[in-house]
This record gives sequence, C-alpha cells and structure tokens, in this order.
Amino acid sequence: MAALTLQEPDSSPRIVTLAPGVVTVGHGNDNQVALRDPTTRGAVIALDCQQGLYSISVIEGPAVLFRGRRQTHLRLSDGDTFRMGRTDVTFHLRPPPRPATDAAELKVDSARAEARDADGSTTGSLVAALTELHRFSERLASQESVDKLLEALLDGVIRLTGADKGFVVLLEAGRPQIRAARRLERHSMESSVESLSDSILKRVLESRKPLVVADARHDQEFNSSESVVSLRLCSVMCVPLLDRAGGVFGALYLGNDRVVDRFDQRGLELLSIYGAQASLLLQNARLVSSLSRENAQLKQAAEESRFGEIVGACDSMREVFRKLEKVAAADIPVLVTGETGTGKELIARELHRRSNRRGGPFVAINCGAIPENLLESELFGHVRGAFTGANTTRQGRFQEASGGTLFLDEIGELPLHLQVKLLRALQERSVAKVGENRPEAVDIRIVAATHRRLAEEIREGRFREDLYYRLNVINLHLPPLRDRGDDVEVLARHLLARCVREFGGSITGFNPAALRALRRENWPGNIRQLENRLKKAVVLAEGPLLTPADLELETPPEPVGGNLAAAVEQFKERYIDETLRRNGGNRTRTARELGVDARTVFRFLEARRARQEGRAPQEPTEADLTEESA
Repeated sequence: MAALTLQEPDSSPRIVTLAPGVVTVGHGNDNQVALRDPTTRGAVIALDCQQGLYSISVIEGPAVLFRGRRQTHLRLSDGDTFRMGRTDVTFHLRPPPRPATDAAELKVDSARAEARDADGSTTGSLVAALTELHRFSERLASQESVDKLLEALLDGVIRLTGADKGFVVLLEAGRPQIRAARRLERHSMESSVESLSDSILKRVLESRKPLVVADARHDQEFNSSESVVSLRLCSVMCVPLLDRAGGVFGALYLGNDRVVDRFDQRGLELLSIYGAQASLLLQNARLVSSLSRENAQLKQAAEESRFGEIVGACDSMREVFRKLEKVAAADIPVLVTGETGTGKELIARELHRRSNRRGGPFVAINCGAIPENLLESELFGHVRGAFTGANTTRQGRFQEASGGTLFLDEIGELPLHLQVKLLRALQERSVAKVGENRPEAVDIRIVAATHRRLAEEIREGRFREDLYYRLNVINLHLPPLRDRGDDVEVLARHLLARCVREFGGSITGFNPAALRALRRENWPGNIRQLENRLKKAVVLAEGPLLTPADLELETPPEPVGGNLAAAVEQFKERYIDETLRRNGGNRTRTARELGVDARTVFRFLEARRARQEGRAPQEPTEADLTEESA
C-alpha cells in the first residue's frame, strides 16, 4: 500500500497511507489528504493509484514543483518528492517507518499547531465547527422532526471533518439503532444495522469516550470490526452523545474508505467539542418532540373520549353514550339521574342535538330554583290579571319549547300539586295558562333530571308513582366522578384548556403530583367542583404547571417503589383509606363496599395503629362491631 510523507513548514513530518483509487490532496478538509500549509490554499491535485501505476494531475491552482520544474502531470516512482506551496510531499510505494518524536518535540509541535491563525488550522477549524453548530441551531429553531435534525447534524459533521460516510446511532430501549446515515449503499446500511455491536461502537458506548482509528485496516484491535470490514473503511472516528447527567444516549460514527490517517487526535478533539454542544441541542429537540408527541396523543385521546360536548372514556360513560345514541331519535321521555354536578344538562342537550327535534328550541328550567308560587306560571304561563303583578299575558316554558325539547332539571323538587298538573300536561299534550281554562296544544319532548332517588321519594309519599313511570321511560344514569377512573385526568385537561381560553394566563398543564392528587380526590361535587377548582387555580397559580396546592388538594405520596410485596401492601393501605374516606370513616360500611368481613378492616386499622404505638395489636370485640354497625 502506497503512502505520502508530508513535510509542512513548522510541523513534524506526517505519513498518510493511500488506498487504491483516486485521492485528492490539497488545502482544507474538502480533500481526502488535507494540507494545513496556508500557502497551498486553492491548490488541489489528484493522485491516481491504480494497478501499480501512480501519477498526479493538477486539478486547481499552480503546478507542482518537481526537480526544479513546474509540472501539471507527473508519473511517480518510489521516493519521488514534489512541492506544493511550502510543503514537501514524498511518495513511497510502501509506508516508511513513522519517525520517532520525543516528548519535547511533540509539545513544541502542539504549541505551534494551537498558535496557528485562521488561515490554516485549529482556529479555522473551531470557526468551522461553530458555523456548523449555528446552522444546526437554525434547523432546530425551524421545529423540524428529530430525524430531519439528525440528518442535518450528520451533514454538518461530514462537512466539518471531510469524512466519506457516517451515521448517527441512538440508543432505543437500550439497543443501538441507526437513525441517520450518509453515503452508505443499501446493502452496507443493512449490514451496518446488523453489526452495531461491533467493537468500535461498543467501546465508545461503554466507555463514553471518543475514539479515533487512523489506520483501521492495519489496527490489530479494530481491523476485524464488522463496520470496518463491511464498509471497507481506512480510518474511523466515533464520539459519544452524552446527556446532561453524563449518560450516553447515542454516538456519531464517521469513516473514510480511501485515505488512511484521514482523522487524527486533533480532529477527534474538535469533533468531541462539536458533539458535546450538538448533544445538548439534540436533547432539547428530542424533549420538544416528545412533548409534542405526548400532546398529540392527549389530544387524540381527548377526541376519542368526546361524545359531542361530553368527555368520558370509562366503561360506564361509554354505556351511557351507547344508550343515548339509540334513544336520541326516538321521541320518548328520558330521565337522567346522577349526583349533583355530573353533567345531566349536557346529556339532555346532547339528546336534543341528536334528535329529530334539533331544529327546534331547547328550553331548560330548574324546578328547584324557582319559588313554588311562581313555578306554575313559569311552566305553563299566565294571562294578564291572573295574580298580583301579572300585568301582561306571558308564555310558559311548555309553550316556548313547542317543536323542541323541554328539560326539567331537578324534577324531584317539584311540589305534589304541580306534579298532578305536569302529569296531565304530559298525558294530554296540552297546557292551560294560569288564569285561563282554554288548553293549548304543545308538541314537546320531555327530558327530566334529578339527583334524588325517586323510588325512595315515592315510598315517602313525596313523588307521584304515575308521574315517575311517565318520565322514566328511558333512564340514563351518570356515574359520579370518583368512579370514572382516568376520566378525571381527561376531564381536567379538557376543562383546564377551556378555563385558560376564558381567563387567559400561562398555565400549560399539571405536574405529576397534581395528576395523582386529582385521581385520589373524592370529588363530592363531581365535575362542577372540579371545574370551579380549575377556574380558581388558573387565576391564582403562579407557575406554568398546576400543583396540588393550586388545586387545594393534599400532596399525595410518591409512586410505590420497592419489591412487589411492599407495593401490594402500600396499595391495600391506600385503597382502604380512600374507601374509609368515602364512607365517612365508618368501618362497617367500608368493609361492605370492599366485600370483606368487618373484622378484616378492624384488624387492618388496629395493626397499623399498634405499629405506630409500638405495641401488640388487639382483636376487635363484638361490642366494637355492634356499636358501629348500629
């Protein structure tokens, strides 16, 4: 294998081994053999090494000086020396022994190299590295995908080092994967993917230190490396990509398949500096990409959990949606039941929106919010002079809703004497204004709602059974928020976005502790209570992420760690505590809800109390059980 000895001014001799083929020699990293001598600027020659014949041809710049004459084409023999600028280049059919250089000379050479100006070397290379970093930062600001940024990173590194080919490796689930590649043929690429466990890459990833192999084919340690063999590399340079904590998350791998000694220690140091800065930018890009992906997933989950204006994805809500879709088009009464704040009016509006009456009015009246002496007039209207203050004739809600849907909220609050009149109106589909006996036909669909247990109200004589069966043709029961699992988080994000739009501010989401607190809270006021908390937090919170304190919730413990047995015990303790809280501390009702014997809950609480007090636990007495169950 042929070689060149380069004797540049103020530098020690360099030996460069030549691979078969055409090799360019000139100033700057765009050439396979890069000269540092500033007097060679603009000069480029092609050295053709094929079938045992060696020649040079001038491509750019002045002719070379050979034996006192200027030459543009020259056939070379072993030992021939020619000059480019102030650099002497000697050709060898076989690489000569590398000159021994003592430590003092190395220090002098290093000092000279660092003192060079921008025309030729380290300073200029640093400027080039900074330029590439600037380009990469601009691409980063354009919010391109991580894969596009990796390609930009690789392009910049190849320009900076003059490498022939290279790839970026990232660790995915602990395994190296090629995420960007340049100048690799398809079969070589596939081979490289399979050989990512090769010794060079493995050394860099494990040691977290950069590595340069100047003569890869003759290096005893790395000449059998699969990437060197499959990619036919002459020289290799590889640097790790490190995160802020010093952990490795990938590597830059560069190779040259035509020139030995294409990379040296100085180039490796420069690439390491570039790689360290690029790593920070790349981490930010990956973080932004991850957040964008998470945001998109959350939006998709929110859309998938929406049913019109209603948000919910738990099984019980999906059952409500299924029934609602079936009964919406049927012109029959619907009774919506559930605790206060569960969204009964939203269900009523969605029924109207999906019904054949959607072109008609949707009229809502809260039967518990209007004084009893005015409620009849509100429902059925009144004529002028019907009572004191009735100065004009006025339509009631029944007449206003004709052709559409009438929503009777809190129907359980309706007085008995009005229940009779409501029943008659539903049966006869007509109403009479207060102070008038002439009935008016109305064409309406009734949707009623209540938080009361109407079956108990009937037994207590506070609600008419015949009216109940008239209203409760179809029942839609809304589960309380505490029983809707992950819907709490989905609803919280949906409501937070709405609150931010309404009140402004810079709130972007919840911190992890706030999300855990949201799921742990009992929410006796259900969605209405959750929305009120969020409105208050959006107005008063200071940071971009809401905390448990912003939501007026207790900070929950950190997620369970340790072995499985410890995790199970911690979960049992939390679950029993939450059930106790829901049942107001009553251990008998808690045991009933948990499906266990009351003694089990007593023993659990007694064991915990005994551990805290440093004593032996005691068995519950029959008096304890009888007293609380009573």
